[in-house]
Amino acid sequence: MRHSVCVQVDDSDLTLLTDLYQLTMLQAYWKESMQERATFSLYFRKLPPTRRFMLACGQQHAAALASRLRFSSSALKQLADTGKFDDAFLDWLAGWRFTGDIWTLPEGTPVFQNEPFLEVDAPIAEAQLLESLIMNLVQLETVLASKAVRLVMAARGRPVVDFGLRRMHGVDAAVRGVRAYRTAGLTATSNVLGGLRHDLEISGTMAHSYILAHDSEREAFRAFARHYPDTTLLVDTHDTLEGVRMVIELLAEEPDLRISAVRLDSGDLGDLAHRSRALLDEAGFEAIKIVASSGLDEHSIRELVEDGAPIDAFGVGTQMGVSADAPVIDLSYKLVEYAGIPRVKHSTGKVNLPGRKQLYRRRDARGRYAGDIIASRDEPVTDGEPMLVPLVQDGKLDESLMAMADDARERVRSCLEAMPETLTRLDPGESDYPVELSETLSRLQQD
Repeated sequence: MRHSVCVQVDDSDLTLLTDLYQLTMLQAYWKESMQERATFSLYFRKLPPTRRFMLACGQQHAAALASRLRFSSSALKQLADTGKFDDAFLDWLAGWRFTGDIWTLPEGTPVFQNEPFLEVDAPIAEAQLLESLIMNLVQLETVLASKAVRLVMAARGRPVVDFGLRRMHGVDAAVRGVRAYRTAGLTATSNVLGGLRHDLEISGTMAHSYILAHDSEREAFRAFARHYPDTTLLVDTHDTLEGVRMVIELLAEEPDLRISAVRLDSGDLGDLAHRSRALLDEAGFEAIKIVASSGLDEHSIRELVEDGAPIDAFGVGTQMGVSADAPVIDLSYKLVEYAGIPRVKHSTGKVNLPGRKQLYRRRDARGRYAGDIIASRDEPVTDGEPMLVPLVQDGKLDESLMAMADDARERVRSCLEAMPETLTRLDPGESDYPVELSETLSRLQQD
């Protein structure tokens, strides 16, 4: 038995990051000489009960990876060792390349039921192999971005910082999650690797262990503030308000010390924030900010904001890092066309929309979202903005369109401003946002 401590999945391994049946179907297609062009569509049928929209994230990254997938010699040897594949088929896989097209929504696009995140047009064996990888990438980042944007909405302009690294589901999720958080509008992350890789500011204070390792809280505060001017001090190790008083005393003793904020990490955060603010203001330290953490989610943040708690920023960990209330969306990647013929799955509750599609988003006279139309891709639709763009064509990534991923943060901000109020509510409830089928697509589905 081989033992490995490697936790990283390299790009050279990604063709094996799939379910076995994808590869057995590929071999069957190869044996049956099935090489016609197919279209697969990625979408979900129903929103989670605590979401009124999802924030599509990860689809452009997935498309970019698909355009450079290759079977390495190591991957082919490992497949050969399973004994499940013919040598001639493995020789064919050695030359496998994605040569098709991938249409995607731009990163950070709000998406609703049955709307395609992306569609893949390619010879069927190429499109089939992408299923597991694409679903994994889009599922995680969409779930995390959709949770994070709710925290951003709840905070109403106050910064939200990611503290979730230690409780996320594995190192890959922890790093990729930062990309989703950046898209959703978070201000910073405590995750050094994730922040550096995805260009999100890294931020943090100290742990309680640092305080406890010193002979006194005062000594710990003094040392840390000297090491890191303009730092944030964690004041709740023993008694929160005594910790705040100690900060005030230190600043009186050493006026050259620069402390930018105190962090509250336990207790009644609203009450402690009010009392801490009063102490700081009375001592003349109005510029020192208050940061709050400890089990926060969008509902507790909203309550603190609505109650007028003088909290300047929020640190959120577990509830966001695992999207505790909605950790999954029921994504589907379904064959909707093969050899030029639309295809439909008729399973109860799982009927798909046939054929290649385009999504149009309509706005009212004030520029606010008014409803979406799912249409056949080639039918003329004049009402609304077409949302799906051809990011990969003939296997080649359009780098100019890929740049849209860098604009995702601003796109999300703009989308939130354009949403009707019913979509930005944080309470559970059905989304009343209208998503309609065009007459052509509706007729095609009936036929």
